[in-house]
Amino acid sequence: MNTNPELPMGYSPVPPGKIANAVTFLEMREPPEKITAADTPLALVRLTSSDLEDYRVLFRLIGEDWMWVSRLEMDDDSVRAILSDPAVEVYALTDGERQIGLLELDFRVPGECELVFFGLAREAIGKGVGRCLMNEAIARAWARPIDRFWLHTCHFDHPAALAFYQRSGFTPYALMVEVHDDPRLTGVLPRTAAPHVPLLDVPRRDCVTG
Repeated sequence: MNTNPELPMGYSPVPPGKIANAVTFLEMREPPEKITAADTPLALVRLTSSDLEDYRVLFRLIGEDWMWVSRLEMDDDSVRAILSDPAVEVYALTDGERQIGLLELDFRVPGECELVFFGLAREAIGKGVGRCLMNEAIARAWARPIDRFWLHTCHFDHPAALAFYQRSGFTPYALMVEVHDDPRLTGVLPRTAAPHVPLLDVPRRDCVTG
């Protein structure tokens, strides 16, 4: 991770085949005084190393719209190691018939919990399910002896994500720019994934600003 504060001012070219996104880091230093219970009939199911294929399917189902790619670039043994680590809690959110959400909490750094992945299937968004899942995330994170609960989100994510995290009690503390290969050009994701992110696979012209 590049933490050099001396970034160039103004516009900077992004190399062909790469994409750049603005990443906001947020943290919660103490649990909310009150968590409103949700009356939605949902359940969390813990995923383990034996659920590797289910995890991959759910990760792609939820993340393809938002350019989630890190787990797709890992080999099976690496993902199994995460799912089997006792300091990592991975859950599938179900509605009794199908898996519609993913929650991943990482406690591997002492005193901290990272909300690594948090997302819903497209059909579950906007129905109050996200609040239910976040309530579970907060409760489970602070059930362990931590001093800090944190996450990062980027502008490739759902446009309401940042405000949702802030309403949940997280406070922004850092902003970074991430540049990486466009997974739609490397074949990790289909070219139709994340249509809100421009796909630049043609020769670039010089930029003209006015």
